[in-house]
Amino acid sequence: MADHLFDNVQRHLNKMVLDDPRLMSGAFWAELRVFLAVAKLKSFNRAAQVLNMSQPTVSRHVHRLQDVLGAQLLLSTPGGVKLTQRGQDLARTLAEMDRKIGAISSDFRLEKSDAEGLVRINVTEALAGLFIVPRMEAFTSSYPGIRLHIANPTNMSALRENHADILLNFSPETSPEVRSWQGGTVHLLPVASTSYLDRYGLPDTATLRHHVLLDTAYYMGDAPVWSRWRALVAEAGTVHGCDNSFAYALMVRSGVGIGLLANYALADGAAVALDLGVHVRLPLHLHVMRDRLEARPVRIVYDWLATLFGPDEAWFQADHVPSEHQRAALAPVVAEIASHPSA
Repeated sequence: MADHLFDNVQRHLNKMVLDDPRLMSGAFWAELRVFLAVAKLKSFNRAAQVLNMSQPTVSRHVHRLQDVLGAQLLLSTPGGVKLTQRGQDLARTLAEMDRKIGAISSDFRLEKSDAEGLVRINVTEALAGLFIVPRMEAFTSSYPGIRLHIANPTNMSALRENHADILLNFSPETSPEVRSWQGGTVHLLPVASTSYLDRYGLPDTATLRHHVLLDTAYYMGDAPVWSRWRALVAEAGTVHGCDNSFAYALMVRSGVGIGLLANYALADGAAVALDLGVHVRLPLHLHVMRDRLEARPVRIVYDWLATLFGPDEAWFQADHVPSEHQRAALAPVVAEIASHPSA
């Protein structure tokens, strides 16, 4: 009796997927690529520029795809292109395919050398500017064949949404396809500049109505970790908003108001931590797709980042109060960044 209902000798019943000559998706690969560009850029014109096509050609590709699929994928609105639910589903699937194709092509290039190729890192501006960039020269000296591409996360929670090899963020990943490692802790504290305190005086919870607070969408979540900061914002006399993290830090440094900044902002000699009953602890997490770790350059960069942001590193330890030595060591980097705001 055969082990399987259809034995391997019955080849016509046991074909591999590549043995099937049919193109199951139909003859619209080009249309799918064009649609993904429109879905990502939310504009026919911008997609045409990126794809080096005319706008009417892009429009024809998308309309043909909708006709073939028999589904409305997007709508043109005064604010730009808006995806329908079916359009969103298709775009997510295509984005994942695009990520995998990018990873495969990267792996092919990496086969030329054990430690050569492009590794994409998504990380916040402050962590990149203060802790990665100052150490890049030494890293490049050790691994001249590895090229780093650093970008802001487009999604603060999920690795897949960022089209990156490695993501450093503040949330754990539960997907079995992702290798997730918890590093040190970022400590957020209310901070003001000495120039602000000279004008407004030292605040406390009873006098907040006479003070200016700086708020941002990053701190507006419903999670309990933000509740105490939300209470301070509600009590403040004036609240300015800013959703650019670099500009937000500059607003605090310039004396515009009190902001919630990481403890490494205290490397600036003009920054003062305020005792307002707020201390937000954000554990750092380093994420990478498990299959990407098989590429040696990705593994090298992943291990390098783990040393920079581990729980034993000075600024990310459980004790959030920086020493004078820590402040002095980071102060030149902070001063350099602050002196080039256009960067």
